[in-house]
Amino acid sequence: MCGIAGLFGASPGADRQALVTRMAARIRHRGPDGEGVFVDARAALGHVRLSIIDAEGGAQPMHSRDQRYVLTFNGEIYNYLELRTELEADGVAFETHSDTEVLLAMLVRHGSDALPRLNGMFSFAFYDRRDGGWLLARDPFGIKPLYVAELADGLLFASEIKALWEHPAMQARLSWPALQEYLTFQYCLLGRTLFAGVRQLMPGTFMRGHGQHIEQQAAYWRLNYEIDETRAPDSYVEELGALLDDSARLQIRSDVPLGAYVSGGIDSSVVACLAARQMGRALPLFHGRFDAGQAYDESHWARQVADAIGVPLCEVTPSAQQFVDEMPRLIYMLDEPLAGPGVFPQAVVSRLAAGAVKVVLGGQGGDELFGGYTRYLIGYLEQALKGAMYGTQEEGRHVVTLATVIENLPMLRGYEPLLQHFWRDGLFAPMDSRYFRLIDRGSDMDQLLSDDARALIDSEQVFAEFQAVFNDPQTHSYINKMTHFDQATFLPALLQVEDRVSMAVSLEARVPLLDTRIAELVASMPPAIKFAHGTSKHVLKRAARKFLPTSIVERQDKMGFPVPLNEWLKGGPVRDFVRDVLLGTASRERGLFRPAALEKLVDHERPFGRQLWGALCLELWHQRFVDGRP
Repeated sequence: MCGIAGLFGASPGADRQALVTRMAARIRHRGPDGEGVFVDARAALGHVRLSIIDAEGGAQPMHSRDQRYVLTFNGEIYNYLELRTELEADGVAFETHSDTEVLLAMLVRHGSDALPRLNGMFSFAFYDRRDGGWLLARDPFGIKPLYVAELADGLLFASEIKALWEHPAMQARLSWPALQEYLTFQYCLLGRTLFAGVRQLMPGTFMRGHGQHIEQQAAYWRLNYEIDETRAPDSYVEELGALLDDSARLQIRSDVPLGAYVSGGIDSSVVACLAARQMGRALPLFHGRFDAGQAYDESHWARQVADAIGVPLCEVTPSAQQFVDEMPRLIYMLDEPLAGPGVFPQAVVSRLAAGAVKVVLGGQGGDELFGGYTRYLIGYLEQALKGAMYGTQEEGRHVVTLATVIENLPMLRGYEPLLQHFWRDGLFAPMDSRYFRLIDRGSDMDQLLSDDARALIDSEQVFAEFQAVFNDPQTHSYINKMTHFDQATFLPALLQVEDRVSMAVSLEARVPLLDTRIAELVASMPPAIKFAHGTSKHVLKRAARKFLPTSIVERQDKMGFPVPLNEWLKGGPVRDFVRDVLLGTASRERGLFRPAALEKLVDHERPFGRQLWGALCLELWHQRFVDGRP
């Protein structure tokens, strides 16, 4: 795992080696084990390395044997041994045991056609010294980041946005179109960032060009939702089990110590148990909890998984003071304000893991692939009512009936406020309007905005952009539309958090559920099998019964790493910190929010929710990046 940075084109006139060296130094936390820079007349490539496989032989940027091609690469190619065997059979000789050299050989031989054959998480820059051509690419799910900025005479790229600011022509300016999306979803769509002029290379895509000129952008992998109605349900479960095993087999490959996160939920539990089975031995498990009551403590469930594997559970209890100390640094490491408060304990658990191992496995992606969010059940509860009343649904058949969904309704305990909001109006409206209502944070955030800021928000445009993703022509089923939207937009935002909080402490995080073979299998399943009776992660649970404790499989109290911010906001360091940030001079003079509305919010007139979290993170981001505060 590493960090990459570089430049294609002649920009700037100053020393490009010094520029790329500074860019790489800005993200040195991603790779403290080594560094390297390559510069010629048309390109400058930088690399910082976290050594995981072949510590002695994987230095970068790496050159082909004839010195024509150069690669700077961030990530892991899990099937590199299988690809190496194929290449050796074709006469390719290798000098190292690294996956980097295998990737380089694949690109030299196949170019962008190699991309669909890579099983891994990656972003890289591949450069041809002879003709100046280059290729940038990113893994299918967006596990590893890659940002680009187009200048008049150069194309900048880096693993983290902060590295781009080393270029003298770059300025941190707010993007209003992206801000609209952040205020609505608390993340941005379609590769946008909150920084004007900076975008992400989309997951599963590549970019090709010469010099500063981009000549082609294209997707090399896209999930196909063509449903296979011919198979028996048991065959899906059997194949899923085999693919889960094989993904774990590939992703435990490491020359350094390896552990796993375990929350007590099914996704991380599946990953931890599969890894232990494949390794043939126990592995350390890491867990975070709060001491603010049962609602913030899943350690009972996590210990059941640890007991099943036969290891003690490594626990940490983040404190209110840690929240105050960590938040400004977290916003800096994230580059953008994203996701929810769970990022804080996730960062603390990552630091715990980094003290013991160099690679950690996690369960990210299970909710988006297998239909794990409670909002999916809320959406289908409405569909079941509609079907019961009118005898029809948009999907043409009853994926979930009212009679079958009843047994899963206990999952909705604690979601009464969301249900009240969802049922308030728009009943039985089109599926896109209803799902947008389930995920829209904009109506709450709108109450905080100043008149000037509100005037710049085009809610119709944001909804149109949402519809363009949600109403993908391949997705005919409601569950596929919902999971597709979340995979395309929300999952990359969560993976950005996963990447940043782990790399901030020089820890490599792997996510075995995000294997393209698993995603393709699940996408092909009939919705009535995948989301049977409205059961969260129905097929995954069936496959996991062979090796997970029954209590974990049958859990219905989904928690999602809640943080006791309501308790902390009543007094003490968190209350003082939030007041200082949101009601201080910088926030008032910025003119984005109405001070009176913020004051009501901070004074706890309603529980600490997405409103306060979104405003806090956005102001911290402005102070660190736009204002330039240390």
